[in-house]
Amino acid sequence: MPRVIGIDIPPDKRLEISLTYLYGIGLRLSKEIIARLNLNPDMRAHQLTQDDIARLNMLLQAEYVVEGDLRRQVQNNIKRLISIHSYRGLRHRQGLPVRGQRTKTNARTRKGRRKTVANKKK
Repeated sequence: MPRVIGIDIPPDKRLEISLTYLYGIGLRLSKEIIARLNLNPDMRAHQLTQDDIARLNMLLQAEYVVEGDLRRQVQNNIKRLISIHSYRGLRHRQGLPVRGQRTKTNARTRKGRRKTVANKKK
């Protein structure tokens, strides 16, 4: 199982798909990286040589923000929004949708499971 910047990528998938398992790398960026390193996008990840993995690690660390650095950057951006009391920061703090979605219905991912309240008897 090849390790790229500390993450195990799936060995039996095509290389361009395997690279998308890294946080911050989608299909478009994966294809771009493979083209820059002159690798075959149809080869399987387990066919990478140690030299290929080293070149891949060097390129990702030098020119792209991925994995831990990207996660840290996103969290810092959210903390900044919260600290300046922006509307988006308030929505993050309250655990509600941030980008203008409706909340009367839907929004279950952000709000959590529904709590039903039964009628009280007097």
